[in-house]
Formats: sequence, C-alpha cells, structure tokens
Amino acid sequence: MATLSLAGLDARPVVIDDPALQRLTARLRLPPLLPGDAGFDVASRLWNGMIPHRPGLVVQPRGAADVMACLELAREKRVLLSVKGGGHNVAGTAVADGGLLLDMSRMRGVFVDRAARTARVQAGCILGDVDAETQVHGLAAVLGFVSETGVAGLTLGGGFGYLTRRFGWTVDTLLEAEVVTADGKVRRAAADENPELFWALRGGGGNFGVVTSFLFRLFEVGPKVTAGLIVFDGARTDEVLACLAELGGAPRELTCACTMRTAPPVPFLPRDFHGKPMIAVVVCHSGTPEQARNDLAPIRALGKPVADLVVERPYVEQQRILDATQPTGMHYYWKSEYFSRLAPELRAVVQARAEAQTSPMSQLAFFHLGGALAERKPDDGAVGNRDAAYVFNVGGSWRPDDPAAEKHRAWVRDTWEAIRPFSTGGVYVNFQSADEGEDRLRAAYGKNLERLERVKKQYDPENLLRVNRNIRPAGA
Repeated sequence: MATLSLAGLDARPVVIDDPALQRLTARLRLPPLLPGDAGFDVASRLWNGMIPHRPGLVVQPRGAADVMACLELAREKRVLLSVKGGGHNVAGTAVADGGLLLDMSRMRGVFVDRAARTARVQAGCILGDVDAETQVHGLAAVLGFVSETGVAGLTLGGGFGYLTRRFGWTVDTLLEAEVVTADGKVRRAAADENPELFWALRGGGGNFGVVTSFLFRLFEVGPKVTAGLIVFDGARTDEVLACLAELGGAPRELTCACTMRTAPPVPFLPRDFHGKPMIAVVVCHSGTPEQARNDLAPIRALGKPVADLVVERPYVEQQRILDATQPTGMHYYWKSEYFSRLAPELRAVVQARAEAQTSPMSQLAFFHLGGALAERKPDDGAVGNRDAAYVFNVGGSWRPDDPAAEKHRAWVRDTWEAIRPFSTGGVYVNFQSADEGEDRLRAAYGKNLERLERVKKQYDPENLLRVNRNIRPAGA
C-alpha cells in the first residue's frame, strides 16, 4: 500500500505514510479501499447526485473495534473524517471530500427481542432492513418514509414517519445507543448512563461520536395497514389542503402526507393525465379497517379522484411506496420549514408555487405531525420542535444533465421565501441543504443549541466530527 494524501481538518493535505496505513490495515477486519479498488465507487456513492465529493480512503467497519482504529488515525493525524449510513442526506454530509470515509454498510444486523418489544439495529441499516425484520413479529419501529434511507442519519437528526403521530419522533423511541466517541472510547448512551450524551444524540446529528448500534422500542403495527395514495387534479389543491387542515386533529392512527407535482407516466394514472399538475394524499392508517374507513371519510367525500389506491396492504409495502420518487443520482435541492397549521393564506401561496414548478421531478410536500411528539417538553431530546404540526419540504429535483438547473434552484428558493412567513421558525435538520448556514442550524435547535455546544465540548472538544450539520464546541 502506497503513501496516501488525505484531506486534513485545517483544509491542508495530510500525508499518511505506508507504516501508518499498514498499522491501520492490521487492526481492521476488512482491508481499506483506495480509489480504483473494486467496491470503492459503490461505497462512496451518495443519493444526491449534485454532491461531487469523493473520499480519499474508505473503511468498512464490522464493529466498534474498527471504528476505534479509524478514529485514532483521524485524531492523531488530524484527518477529515465522515460517516456514511445510507448516504441519503440531501446535503451530502456522508462523504468528506478527500477524507477518510467510514462506510457502515457492512453493519446491517437487526436483532428483535419480541418479548421486550425492542430491536437492536446496527448503524449501516437502511429502513427497509428494520421493517423486514420487525414485521416478522407484527412489530414496527418509528422510522421514515423512504425505505432506502439510512437508520443512523434519520435517527440522529430526530426522525419522523407514518407512526410519529402515535408514538413521537424516532428519537422518542430510542432506548440506548452504542457510540465510539472522538477519544476512541466505546460508550453506552442511555437515560441511566452518559445521559447528556444520550440527550444530544436524540436529534443533534453525528456531532458527538460514531454510533455503531441503536436500541429501539417497537410497537404493535401491521402486518397490514390501510394505506396508499389518493390522487386529485392539481386544480383542486386548495380544496384538498383545506380538507387536510380539518384533519389536523384526526385520530393518531391516521397520518397523511401530501405531494404536489407533475403527474408522472405511471400505470395507475390515466395516460391523458400524465404531465399535468396533481396533488396526491399519501395515507397510512395503523388502526383497524373500521377505524380507517371512518377516519378517511372526509378525504373520500371530496369525490372524483383521478386515482384511489388506498387499500389494506402490508406495512412494509407502504414503507416503500415513495421510493420511486427519490431515485439515487438525481440532483436534489431542498428547503424546509415547520408549521403549526395550514392557514388559508399559506394554502393559497402553496397552490401558486405548485403551479410555478419548473421541473417535472420537483415536488412540494407536507407531512402530517403533531400528536404524541407534542406531549413531551421542548428540551426532551435535542430534536425540539415539539410545536410542529406539519413539516413542509420544497423538494427540487432534476436530471444531472438538465440545462435549467439554476432555474430549478431559483424556484426552490423563491417558494421557500414565500412560505417562510407562516413557519413556526423551526426547521428539520435532516432536510437542510449544503448551502444553509449558522442561522438555519440555530433555527433547527433553538434554545437547545447552547446545551448541544456544551455536550460537544465534553465529548469532541477538537471538533473531529465536523462533516455534518456541525455544532461547534462551546467557546470555540
């Protein structure tokens, strides 16, 4: 293995000589990957094709010991280090350009304790891994909407999905985590051990250590739910959103997401509707079929949908229903806000901005929140934002060779500026794009940020773990 130059913490190259590389390799259970090695490109690939970063060295840990070896090298040589769970973050924080990448994809074990209703989940898992194993037992974890999202990134940013209204943020169901902190020590973070570290991991991102496994509480959901999507003509956007506003306080078994976009050429939509504006309500009801019929009656009463695909279906199928809207390699640019209500004025802005979309792959999306997450104190976990009833995402998306890329980005920014006056002031940290600054980090955490900075100083005073939505140590 030859001498290697990696990106350093101070933006200058760091030369790693052959003896140092050999020592690292001797401690790892899998050999590291260099550019050109088989598997390097796959390990380095990000979901957002807009992010051009490539690491200088890839390590694929099999456990905490491998992570410890990499953190030791990064700390001693002051190498820029990043951690990739699923690589699905829109800002591309999984890869440090020219740095050392920990690709956790070889750690995808899910271990369900049916009696305790818990699952221990390794940090390389994607949501689909967890859904598959837990649903064998008729149990589910509170996870997100796209099955290829990494569990680690979703959880460390707070996490929400179809079950959030019933059970809270993903981190409200986190019981403990195994984490290797910047000093190379393996720690258990839980309410009864390293409680401040545990508090920070519950929404504070990858700033405090490299998590190798999570222990989640599970809930009796599935194997079937009443779920799917109902599609309406885009001209009815305000009417549909007004209905969803009335359903804001619906029973917690019901969650609705809503997407406004150009109708794609899919078999379940009439051919003459392809390419036209549409609004789709994505439904998941985790109660009984009888409850679902009653709770969905207001949406069905709207009448004349273009398509109605809401049926009893496996929960794991519902967890994949949006995957096709988020293909790997497209260019993605997002802006996001939380809202406490779908005010008429906001609905009018949304309809106007939906009609002004510039890319057929872009979308405006609402996700229904509220419910259980609002029952805890604002500082119960770093995630905060417990006044959020909806999260709204302006999701710009286009093909890599699209010459109108700047036009699409401008639509995202203009739409975001138009909706901001209605925001709670908060923002979901996992939906922040790479160009968002300190003000947006503060918007994500509010009063919790100062406490996060103190925890950062305790566990990572040199800011070794900085390739993320970075929280700097207090006083730095």
